[in-house]
Amino acid sequence: MREYDLVIIGGGPAGLSAAVKAYDEGVENILVVERDDKLGGILNQCIHNGFGLQRFKEELAGPEYAQRFIKEAMARDIDIMMNTIVLELREDKSVLLMNEENGMFEIKPKAVILAMGCRERPRGALNTPGSRPAGIYSAGTAQKLVNIDGYLPGKKVVILGSGDIGLIMARRMTLEGAKVECVAEIMPFSGGLKRNIVQCLHDFDIPLYYSTTISGIKGTDRVEGVYLSKVDENLKVIEGTKKFVECDTVLLSVGLLPENELTQEANIKIDRKTKGAYVSDKLMTSVDGIFAAGNVLHVHDLVDFVSEESEQAAVNAAKYIKGEFSTTGKNKIDMIAGDGISYTMPQYIDYENMDDSIIVKFRVNNVYPSRKITAYADDKCIIERKKRVLAPGEMELLRLKKEDIDPNTKQITVKLEEVWKNNLPA
Repeated sequence: MREYDLVIIGGGPAGLSAAVKAYDEGVENILVVERDDKLGGILNQCIHNGFGLQRFKEELAGPEYAQRFIKEAMARDIDIMMNTIVLELREDKSVLLMNEENGMFEIKPKAVILAMGCRERPRGALNTPGSRPAGIYSAGTAQKLVNIDGYLPGKKVVILGSGDIGLIMARRMTLEGAKVECVAEIMPFSGGLKRNIVQCLHDFDIPLYYSTTISGIKGTDRVEGVYLSKVDENLKVIEGTKKFVECDTVLLSVGLLPENELTQEANIKIDRKTKGAYVSDKLMTSVDGIFAAGNVLHVHDLVDFVSEESEQAAVNAAKYIKGEFSTTGKNKIDMIAGDGISYTMPQYIDYENMDDSIIVKFRVNNVYPSRKITAYADDKCIIERKKRVLAPGEMELLRLKKEDIDPNTKQITVKLEEVWKNNLPA
């Protein structure tokens, strides 16, 4: 088995973007490991459009977006191992793999990029009362059945959760002839993009019920219907609000979880909020030489941002391999999620080695009209930006300049502040 300078785990949009960029940065000895029999990851079943608007300034379907990077990777003759499982990732960056051709084997590269993506939260995590009949699917599973396998999971559908995959499947099932009775969302706001709510629900007259959950599932062999109930501010079912909705299929769109079992095996620090690795502004994890990017790090709303983030990880991994990457840890500045903010990415800044500017990504924890996004270096406000509406379904970006930050800063807090309406931008 040949030696590799860089191993990238995952052949989806994050892994492919990272591979192409790392090659262009002078790392030619690259291996991409993919457990599936084809490249592209989740994009292969995302046949709807809306991809590539940021990256290519045109609207592409998921497979079209993936194909652009597959083509680039093939043109660079990057080594790719399909149908290969990563059994173990160790702190010394060694990777234990297995496939049909080589059996079990080990590679010890100079650097590793984690690009495993994320998976859907299952029903078991919800503790939904009721029986366990056939007809209950995650939205992603239903998407694969319809778009790749050519099967229609059901004819009368209730969707729990308003994540983007659930919203898109509401439209897809309708177009295939099914009747989507409603989308129930336990929160008082949607977890999906505004454009998907409009294009997938409003355009097809599919009702969206906020502060509503499935309080029971009826059915023996097959789903016969669900009980919907309103919930209070503590997300507890309100007595007397139960109503029965007849259906033969339930789709769950209740969140995505970064796929980080390998990350934890390598004793890499995990952020409790994002469920992904704890990283610096260089996207390096707590283990030297192991970088993370894309949905394995935190769940993105646009694949364009996944590609951009993965390329950043690739640039830094290339520097690490070539001995140009330095980290001192002397001026570590913690990034803090303040009022109204769920999390910030990265979790800290290595000031000594910080670029002239960095992009901080974050999500808000509720729908906020008329707010000011501010960043404080300790007690000093270094940036503020007004925005009319902020929603949890959309990732926000904030550019921090090194020149605005005092080297002795201990932490930078990103938070929301109220703003007078007449001070809002036109």
